[in-house]
Amino acid sequence: MEIGKKIKEARVASGLTQEQVAEELHISRQTISNWENEKSYPDIVSVVRMSDLYSVSLDELLKGDGKMLEHLEESTNVVRSNKQLLWAIAANVAICLCCLLAAFFLPENVLFMVCVFCLAVVSMSWLMVQIIKRI
Repeated sequence: MEIGKKIKEARVASGLTQEQVAEELHISRQTISNWENEKSYPDIVSVVRMSDLYSVSLDELLKGDGKMLEHLEESTNVVRSNKQLLWAIAANVAICLCCLLAAFFLPENVLFMVCVFCLAVVSMSWLMVQIIKRI
């Protein structure tokens, strides 16, 4: 069973409305609705708070929903995120150094310099994507 259905069943079994849960969790009623309709997923802190609020175990809420577990793993795996960011920074620094060396030591060739510039832009974009994903 998907997490949205489990959240809704637990809320209904607790006799609470979406508004009451939203107020207790300090979020909007629309957020609760989005979770229950699986338009978005709650973060781990919200899942723990719902578990307490509904008096159900985390196992009952989480087990059996692969998408939710994958979402939580991605959102809480700081080590993997930091490694990706470090690789992105290292690659970007290396590419920029190569661009500087090429600009100093290679003859003036407009096509070559355009290619080097494009490579630098792509590497900077990749770095920005990694940083944004981390936020």
